[in-house]
Formats: sequence, structure tokens, C-alpha cells
Amino acid sequence: MIMLALLIGIVAGSRTMLAPAAIAWAATRGLALDGSWLAFFGWRFTPWIFSLLALGEFVGDVLPTTPSRKLAGPFGARLVSGGVSGAAIGVGAGMPLVGLGLGLIGAVVGTLGGAALRTRLAVAFGRDLPAALVEDALALAAAAIVVFAL
Repeated sequence: MIMLALLIGIVAGSRTMLAPAAIAWAATRGLALDGSWLAFFGWRFTPWIFSLLALGEFVGDVLPTTPSRKLAGPFGARLVSGGVSGAAIGVGAGMPLVGLGLGLIGAVVGTLGGAALRTRLAVAFGRDLPAALVEDALALAAAAIVVFAL
């Protein structure tokens, strides 16, 4: 179960808000976070709020004015998202610091690896939109795996 923290970090590296949305949905399915500083993931409206933020990110990601995920601000946001989401999985497994570390590592892998994958796909497709949609689908699939595995 703790290795799911690495996977959710990779999701965060690809789509920042999708990782906390997945954790919030996992909390509605029984991920035990009560009594921890991450209990807010289990609040009634948290999954909906993060899901709306994730949908907004999916739209914003394909806009030509969206900055590179490798810039300090977007990269930092992905690290925070991956670390906190990984820590939530770690809390559920009784190893919050391990979850935090795996989430951070996954966020780095997802950020840099996702950018490289998208660049290669964009070259192969001859444009960016199909590459972005493939990356979205992969991130959604990975997030779903985390939600249903927890």
C-alpha cells in the first residue's frame, strides 16, 4: 500500500490538483485520516472542491499561455501536492514520513518524466493537444488505481 504514495506523487507531477482529488475520494472510500492533520481530505465537500480544481487544471493545461511545469512555481506546487498526497497514504499505512518522501520522489519523476513524455508525444503527433490528452488519460488512470486500491 505504501508504494501507492509514489504513484500518487507521479500523478501530482503530471496534474497538480488531481492527486489531492484522488486522495479526497479515497478518504470517502475508507482511507483512514481521522485524527491526523490530513483529516480535511475526508470532509464532505473536499473531494468536490479538489475535483473542480483538477478539472480547471485540465482545461488550463492546454492553453498556450500556461507556464512550463518545470518553472519554480509550478514545480513547487507539484512537490507540495505530491508530498501531502503521499503523506496521506502514509498516514493510512502508519508511515506518514515514508509516504511524504515517496510522494515527493514521485512528484519529481512525474514532473520531469511527464514533461519529457509529452514533448515526445507532441513531436510524434505533430501538435501538443493530443499529447496533452494522452497525458491526462494516463494521470486519470493512475489516480483511479490509487483510489480503488486504498
